[in-house]
Amino acid sequence: MIKQQNVPQEDFNSTNSKNPNLQAVTVEVEKITERQRQITATIKIPHPVEKVWQVLTDYQALSDFVPSLASSKKLEHPNGGIRLEQIGSQRLLRLNFSARVVLDLEESFPNLISFQMVEGDFKDFSGSWRLDSCLLDDKTGTSLCYTVKVWPKLTMPIRIIEPRLSQDMQSNLLAIRERVEELAENLPNS
Repeated sequence: MIKQQNVPQEDFNSTNSKNPNLQAVTVEVEKITERQRQITATIKIPHPVEKVWQVLTDYQALSDFVPSLASSKKLEHPNGGIRLEQIGSQRLLRLNFSARVVLDLEESFPNLISFQMVEGDFKDFSGSWRLDSCLLDDKTGTSLCYTVKVWPKLTMPIRIIEPRLSQDMQSNLLAIRERVEELAENLPNS
C-alpha cells in the first residue's frame, strides 16, 4: 500500500493554496490496488460530538449544504435499517459528472456511522464517519474522521477521480463544520 499525505496532485495544491481553510482538513490517500483507494479526511470541530452527530444524521438535509452532493434522500430499507440514496455531482475536465450510490448505514451513537454501497455507479463504495471527543481551546470539541474506500468502474479513470474525491472530502468536512457552527449559533445555550 502506498500512503500519501495531503494529496500532492498539482491542481489540488493550487486549489488548496487559494483556500487556506482547506488546510484545516488533513487528507490521506492509500492505494489499495491499482484501481482501489482508501481516502481519509479529518477535521476538528469546536462543538460536542452530539451536535456534530445531529448534523451528520439529518440525512435528507445533507444536500442542502454539502457542496458535492446534489441529492440525499432516505429510502425504504427491506430490513428496517437506514438506506440512503445519494447523488454526487461535479465538473471534471469541462464535463458534468454525476455518480449515484445507494448506501446501507449503521449507526453506533455517538461515535460511528458506517456505510456500504448496495447499488450504484462504483464497483465498491464503503466507509465510515468516526466522531471522537477532543479538547479544543479548553472546550469540548469533536475530531471528525471520514474514511471512504472507493473502487470505480473501468469507465471512471482513478487518476482523475482520486484528486477530485480528496478535494471534495475537504470541502465537505468544512461545510459540515460550518453547518454545526451555524446551528449552534441559532440555538440558545449552545
